[in-house]
Amino acid sequence: MKKRTQIIILVLLLIFGLIQFIRPQRNQQTNLSRYDILHKTDTEAIVENSLHHACYDCHSNNTVYPWYASIAPVSWMISKHVKHGKKHLNFSEWILYPKEKQLHKLDEIVEVLQENDMPPAYYTMLHREARLDETSKQHLLNWARELKSKISASVTQQE
Repeated sequence: MKKRTQIIILVLLLIFGLIQFIRPQRNQQTNLSRYDILHKTDTEAIVENSLHHACYDCHSNNTVYPWYASIAPVSWMISKHVKHGKKHLNFSEWILYPKEKQLHKLDEIVEVLQENDMPPAYYTMLHREARLDETSKQHLLNWARELKSKISASVTQQE
């Protein structure tokens, strides 16, 4: 029985070691995309800081990975979360979105902030810098509403 347990542990360790070679592609862009929401909009420093710390890891083309993101299978889960987040909203490609989609995304940003759905609790537990205090949250909400008003006005002018 003892020998069997040792073999099982050895096989599991071998499998764990081998899966470390299966690495997902990293979501890292070297500089700010020219299509990024911050590239063309005049944004307060507090809003920019909040976006970078609370949103950009999952909703941009430049994720800042923690040390544990290099260890499989955690790396696979993080990669999946980032892909899922970017599918819903990618700030690095904001300018490529049609104006109607931008307006809809800004509505969603306001909604998830008001309902405390973003950033997710599991993320803020591991990333204290991503926690939004009431001031930061209010600045983000005001920013999203103001940006929506500007975009709405530009859409109305074009019609």
